[in-house]
Amino acid sequence: MARDRPTDDRPPAAGSVQVPEQLRGETVLVTGGAGFVGSHLASALADACDLRVIDDLSDGRRERVPEQATFVHGDVRETGALVPAADGVDTIFHQAGLVSVPESLERPIESHERNVDGTLAVLEAARRNDARVVFASSVAIYGAPETVPIAEDEPTDPTSPYGVDKLAADHYVRLYHDRYDLETVALRYFNVYGPGQDAGVINAFRDKARAGQPLVVDGDGKQRRDFVHVEDVVRANLAAATTDAVGEAFNIGTGDSIRIEDLAAMVRELTGTDVPIEHTEPRPGEIRNSRADPTRSRERLGFEAAVSLEAGLEDLLVANPVHH
Repeated sequence: MARDRPTDDRPPAAGSVQVPEQLRGETVLVTGGAGFVGSHLASALADACDLRVIDDLSDGRRERVPEQATFVHGDVRETGALVPAADGVDTIFHQAGLVSVPESLERPIESHERNVDGTLAVLEAARRNDARVVFASSVAIYGAPETVPIAEDEPTDPTSPYGVDKLAADHYVRLYHDRYDLETVALRYFNVYGPGQDAGVINAFRDKARAGQPLVVDGDGKQRRDFVHVEDVVRANLAAATTDAVGEAFNIGTGDSIRIEDLAAMVRELTGTDVPIEHTEPRPGEIRNSRADPTRSRERLGFEAAVSLEAGLEDLLVANPVHH
């Protein structure tokens, strides 16, 4: 089931992202490259690499794929689509998968197939081509953390099929390095946001503000999240494609967090609306606090988030003003 289309129709742009010299001229494959993060990554790579994109367009949009890319319309689980797409590649950025916790709860078998089986197919294709794999893992693998900020050695206790699937895939990615000497890196994304996203609390608030409707906050609004801009996530992927720290996993967040009620107030202020903020019942099992410990990603990966939440929200909301 495809989700609603993004409300922000700006094409992804590389922004200030610089492609490392080591990647320039390489043949790279972005799975899920018509989706949110994947399309931003593909856009950053388009002028520097021989770019290929594979996407089944269940969530993504064909028009978001850069014109320079060779596009394969297919599922990574389909050998006939993946094998030729991966033939001779140097690096695979694996972004494809089912990315919704609610959808994974509704369809756990599909979630497993798309996230775990799909990742295994990509790893096997990489093994045949001796290609590096940079994998989009998730903060969901930790579940409700015992300590905050969350370091990479935090116990993993996911609370959804999606989290379990990402944890299994995260393990497989690192196992393929340990057992097959494949160069792999797992990136555990925290709450990614930015232009072109079609889900998430920031988009929900923005859409409500645009419609002149109340911003609805689950529970008391004091739950905290670490929001990382998609441009920084692209930078993290490029760092992972060139790092010597292979076979490892890294948290990709800012190291800061904000209360959801304060986020709603920021969205209201930036959009120049006076819509009320309303509270509803808390979501069952919702994680109270989530914030990345960026130490390992800074020291081992050479990555540090550069886009502040204020700057990211201003670009997202002020550059696309509310229309009533």
